[in-house]
Amino acid sequence: MSKHYLSIEGVNKTFGKGNKETRVLKNVNLHINKGEYISIIGHSGCGKSTVLNIVAGLLSSTQGAVILDGREVNSPGPDRSVVFQNHSLLPWLTVYENVALAVNKTFKKTKTAAQRHDWILKSLEMVHMSHALHQRPDEISGGMKQRVGIARALAMEPKVLLLDEPFGALDALTRAHLQDEVMKIQSEINSTIIMITHDVDEAVLLSDRIVMMTNGPEATIGEILEIDLPKPRNRIEMADDPTYNRYRREVLRFLHEKQRKVEVFSSSSPKVEKSAPTGVTKKVATA
Repeated sequence: MSKHYLSIEGVNKTFGKGNKETRVLKNVNLHINKGEYISIIGHSGCGKSTVLNIVAGLLSSTQGAVILDGREVNSPGPDRSVVFQNHSLLPWLTVYENVALAVNKTFKKTKTAAQRHDWILKSLEMVHMSHALHQRPDEISGGMKQRVGIARALAMEPKVLLLDEPFGALDALTRAHLQDEVMKIQSEINSTIIMITHDVDEAVLLSDRIVMMTNGPEATIGEILEIDLPKPRNRIEMADDPTYNRYRREVLRFLHEKQRKVEVFSSSSPKVEKSAPTGVTKKVATA
């Protein structure tokens, strides 16, 4: 049995069958300790979200396994909460009711009604949404909706919080504020977090380790970069920190080299004919 809190062991994932079979992931191995903040970064199509969905139990691996706290992950469960880029709030429910839905489902047998009510309020307080308890999603901003989505996920007290580009659809200022909130919450409750991102600065600012994926098909982990910077981190101070900027260059170097290799493959591969439609060539280059 793995000694790590969360282990991804030899995971492969294949979609399709026969001539249409594509192996998206090949031999992905990752060991995560309790309380770690892990970011997974890579080019589009490298299987980042596929890895996240396998950990969430939304997809099954073709080979390999995910072990969380000594138990194999085979299906979705309240021990793994997911926050997507789209907030996924139910539009006919208020802010309070959206969080209550998750809390009542998860803790119906273990918390009293009064305890559940207090926990809902506490969860919304953590993301500074106590003022909007009775508003519906169409009455609040995009950033506020995402705050509620994060509160709902945290309110389930998951063993692992899974973030799938949670700030990707937000403006820069709102994104920065929410990043700071997540940093603060993680430091307070020691959550174990896996985040998918395309943003290099976001990955370096938030993470304990950055997992860099190779390009697909048959994507795997290319490098893992440990971010040895004290927490909490101040984004203004980090901008002039030489260590921060060295980490940032390391990630950019990896991403640039992987993209360059794909472009070379695309230009030299005999499988891509000059007369092929643009969409076909692009698919081969960035799969």
